[in-house]
Amino acid sequence: MDAHKALIQDIFNNGTLIEVPFFQRSYVWKGDLWQRLLDDMEFIVKTGKPHFFGSIILKVGRKRRQGDLFTVCKTVVDGQQRLTTFLIFMKVLCLKTGQTTMFDMQFRLMGQTLALCHGKNDIAAFEKVMASTSAEQIDDPAPGSRIIEAFNFFVKNLDETKLDIMTIMTNTQFVKIDLDEDEDEQQIFDTINSLGVNLTTSELLKNYFFSRETIQEYEAKWVSVFEKDDDVKAYWDTELETGRLKRAMIDIFFDAYFQLFIQDRNYNITNEDKLMYARVDHLSQSYQHFINTYCGGNKNVVLDAMHDYALCFMNTFKLDQCERSIPSNFGVERINVVIFGLKNTTMIPYILFVAKNISDDAEKNRIYGILESYIMRRMIVHASTKNYNNLFTSLILNQVLDADTLQAKLKNAGDATTYTPDDNELWNGFENSKLVNLQSKGIIYLIESKIRPSNSAVALLGFNQYSLEHLMPKKWRNNWTPCATDDLERQRDSILLTLGNLAIITQSLNASIRDATWDMKKAGNGNGKPGLALCASGLCTLYDVLTKVAWDENEISARAKWLFEQARTIWSL
Repeated sequence: MDAHKALIQDIFNNGTLIEVPFFQRSYVWKGDLWQRLLDDMEFIVKTGKPHFFGSIILKVGRKRRQGDLFTVCKTVVDGQQRLTTFLIFMKVLCLKTGQTTMFDMQFRLMGQTLALCHGKNDIAAFEKVMASTSAEQIDDPAPGSRIIEAFNFFVKNLDETKLDIMTIMTNTQFVKIDLDEDEDEQQIFDTINSLGVNLTTSELLKNYFFSRETIQEYEAKWVSVFEKDDDVKAYWDTELETGRLKRAMIDIFFDAYFQLFIQDRNYNITNEDKLMYARVDHLSQSYQHFINTYCGGNKNVVLDAMHDYALCFMNTFKLDQCERSIPSNFGVERINVVIFGLKNTTMIPYILFVAKNISDDAEKNRIYGILESYIMRRMIVHASTKNYNNLFTSLILNQVLDADTLQAKLKNAGDATTYTPDDNELWNGFENSKLVNLQSKGIIYLIESKIRPSNSAVALLGFNQYSLEHLMPKKWRNNWTPCATDDLERQRDSILLTLGNLAIITQSLNASIRDATWDMKKAGNGNGKPGLALCASGLCTLYDVLTKVAWDENEISARAKWLFEQARTIWSL
């Protein structure tokens, strides 16, 4: 066995045919991994730094005749997915930049036969993709091929102006493991992929910060806050989705805590290093680089404040808040629903900065109210969240620690990705936006929690205990009055997806009730399957909906207007 660092041209060297075993499983990567590879490639070009893409295991196989010459064949033991994706990515990039000759020289033997030969399940789709002569989406003759989906993804999402082929070729690194014919590839594969457990960011940092000689410091600064008892460890070990990744709370803390150093002007961190530090998958290395480069190797710069910030983090961010009722007043309980229930985790570093550095609870709650209003207004108008990370870290950079300054900065943000929608746009959002169910549920839930009287006989439940219901069902054609024309049908199909037709209820309706007539949908069927009258009892966001004799397009528009009036008052900014 020979293991060594390799560039892509060391793997595809114009003299070696790489074969996927003929009966190997199909190519299975999906959108999140394609996007990650695309992000990694843009990162390589921005920084000009090498980037590691994992290991490739190849085993020497048969020799294959290529004209008058014999080609060395190697079988892919591990790495089929990343090699396939890389070639599809390079194919699209070369098509978009007009450098198909370069692609053929690098990834075809003698410029002719593809240097990667796929197995039974994917060979037709792979050869079809590799034969493409233009960067245009292609049809899948047998829908379901991930190979063709990957090609079409890169055609749609790859921006050739952000990429440079030679920078990618010279900085894309692998560990290449070559096996001899008599070596047991199954045993080696199992050892590499099954026996090891990936170290988390926190484990890597713990080993970096402490040693056998610093046990007391470890007990005082680490154990006392991260491993104090089973409940504390359970909190820090809890995983949640942040974008495309699933991360433990302790890793999210270290990411947020690091932002406080990155955005501190006293360290004069270069833009290049800030770009490198922004990558969460390199967080442990980033801490070490920061300490060595900007702190003279003094780990105490990070360790001295870590204990207090970690305790503040635990007291601020409550994952279980979505299971419990929230107050009507702006505050940390509501902001937890915005962060964890509605998946706005990019706010966490700034919220931590505020929570630790402002002692006045009233001022903190004003800030939380402004942030909730800003996020919810943008959510209603379906605005992009793409630049949120830059926005919230800029608030740390500029030391924004009072509500008036925060409100002024958000209202004056003129960039299309960070602006604050006005009331006209807000109304347009209630009238026309078609949001994902989670967002719609969150908007209505937060309105409900604000307008519900304090003396209500029905308690407000936690966010996760409500379901979203379409008042006019998507399958209205089964039992509802038909439309006179096709245009009116299309209009109805559209408006029933907007906020005016959506409600939160305490339990999902049975399918037979959900799609029933309006009268039955309200009352239930009398056979143990309840309707809205029971499942929506006491909900103020349904106002007088259940008194309506009929529910149609006009009523949906009227309710959208009513919800808008509540929202613009609640999230007034």
